[in-house]
Amino acid sequence: MKQHVLLIDGMALLFRSFFATAVTGQYMMNTKGTPTNAVQGFIKHSLLATNYVNPSHVIVCWDMGAKTFRNELFDGYKANRDAPPVELIPQFDLAKEAAAAFNFLNVGLPGYEADDCIGTIAKQMGSDRKVSIVSGDHDLLQLLDEDINVHILQKGFGNYKTYTKHNFIEEKGITPLQFIDVKALMGDTSDGYPGVKGIGEKTAIKLVSEHRDIQGILTNLEKLTPSQQKKITNDLEMLHLSRKLAEIHCTVPIELSTDEAKWTGLADGTHMFIDDHELRVVKRFLLQHNFEEVVS
Repeated sequence: MKQHVLLIDGMALLFRSFFATAVTGQYMMNTKGTPTNAVQGFIKHSLLATNYVNPSHVIVCWDMGAKTFRNELFDGYKANRDAPPVELIPQFDLAKEAAAAFNFLNVGLPGYEADDCIGTIAKQMGSDRKVSIVSGDHDLLQLLDEDINVHILQKGFGNYKTYTKHNFIEEKGITPLQFIDVKALMGDTSDGYPGVKGIGEKTAIKLVSEHRDIQGILTNLEKLTPSQQKKITNDLEMLHLSRKLAEIHCTVPIELSTDEAKWTGLADGTHMFIDDHELRVVKRFLLQHNFEEVVS
């Protein structure tokens, strides 16, 4: 049977879990005074993903610091984001400890985002294995390939919108690689790069589908409307920069042994970690999903 690698976007799941409960002030403080709401949600999301995918290998990818090579390219990259809430900060390291305790392999490299690590591993392993990516980040759709699927988290736990290369092309009318050029044109407000001012997603998809890529658009600039020509010409430098910022870097120097990432179920010390950090929500969750041997 072909091996199946599950790549989990740790930061996306952690932030999603934090804000799902923080909005009502449910930080789930343990007796040591440490909030655990994000970590417990992250664990639940991750375990449900393993149940859904049934992988042979599990890897959780993380951002390792606020600054990456993209900040060197553009000072405004993600500069519009607020600092993490104080209740979330101690949970960054705790989440990595939790992933290890639950027998997941942690991967992250300073200077690169979790997306870059996911892209690198997916492309390396997707050549002879099936790869499933779980995240809430649509940027990862550019990685879709014959053996690489992306499961986008929906509302609640264990609910996904699954993209394959083929249904993405049917839905969007462009290929996953062309999605990078679309992002370059339309920009990304959450990541803080503007693309071409005045060009939104609908127009970006139309231009890319008609002219293949940014170079094709520039080569056929005279065929565009006068308004489109003006917008692109005025923001040409930012367009090229946005293209670099939008593309996931798939050649991160990660040294990884597939044996390290084998998923063999929960580790022997998992129940100790749960009890030490008083992860009551996780404990109930495991019991509900017939993991009694872990919490006995």
